[in-house]
Amino acid sequence: MSAQGLGSGPIAEIVPLSGGTQNILLRLRRGERCFVLRRPPRHPRPESNSTMLREARMLAALGATRVPHPRLIATCPDEDILGVVFYLMEPVEGFSPTGGLPALHRDPIVQHRMGLALVEGIVALGAVDHVEVGLGDFGKPDRYLERQVQRWRAQLASYSAHRGWPGAQTLPATARIADWLEAHRPGRFEPGILHGDYHLGNVMYRTDSAELAAIVDWELTTVGDPLIDLGWLLATWPGPDFDPLATLDIRPWSGFPSASELIEHYRSQSRRDLGAIEWYAVLACYKLAIILEGTYARACAGLADPTTGERLHLSAVNLLERAVRRLS
Repeated sequence: MSAQGLGSGPIAEIVPLSGGTQNILLRLRRGERCFVLRRPPRHPRPESNSTMLREARMLAALGATRVPHPRLIATCPDEDILGVVFYLMEPVEGFSPTGGLPALHRDPIVQHRMGLALVEGIVALGAVDHVEVGLGDFGKPDRYLERQVQRWRAQLASYSAHRGWPGAQTLPATARIADWLEAHRPGRFEPGILHGDYHLGNVMYRTDSAELAAIVDWELTTVGDPLIDLGWLLATWPGPDFDPLATLDIRPWSGFPSASELIEHYRSQSRRDLGAIEWYAVLACYKLAIILEGTYARACAGLADPTTGERLHLSAVNLLERAVRRLS
């Protein structure tokens, strides 16, 4: 920080922040300036350092765009400093809706606008020219959609290695859904940036309005088909009696738009063709169900909490049932 002229004197007021389940976020002050440090977990995964560098590169590329995001200050690729790669960003003044809603945001009219603003976040992201902002080599958009079902089908099959997992027969219609996805895959798409895990838990809202303060947690960002983000939002969108992630618990849920309103607002804000949006929603339900089932498989083998495993297995079943209802 000293070498780059970032504050002076000792580092003080270090406060851990929530955000994601793996990486470490710290708010700190040096001199008159506040920073947020993001680094891999205490016990890094093999890909942790490369993930940090990808996140930082994306935030840097978005710096001059209209996409609400944490502003990157500096990246440290030198692992000798902290033992891992890390980066510094500007603090975001806002709140996560999963931590409870302020009084202003309990108003149904404000909540409705919160949902529309959420859609506008990915509309803005998908509209960024990834080549123009220096991300021409960031992802692998060629045959991006063709790879999706094969990848997640293989992921589900890999759970057989966990002794005690009863198998895919406990999940409804996985083969039928996969076959439908292969048969109805869109023939083309316009490549662009996607967040990769876009839902209410990965954004922050302004405290004084219903607008987004920032999209956060960019671990899964890539260049591919931006409609993947809309599909993910639809799959994770809570319904009257089902929260797919089982973690959002946003109350009161009195004014947020319906899933169909989210689609129509995206359509009104973007020039992308939403003719196959059901395909993206079904893919997201299928993918998320398989991800959640992974925890259940590990729990069956004694490698994860059994109560959590059972809860996520039920969510996986509900997601697949949600997917089946969308099949044409």
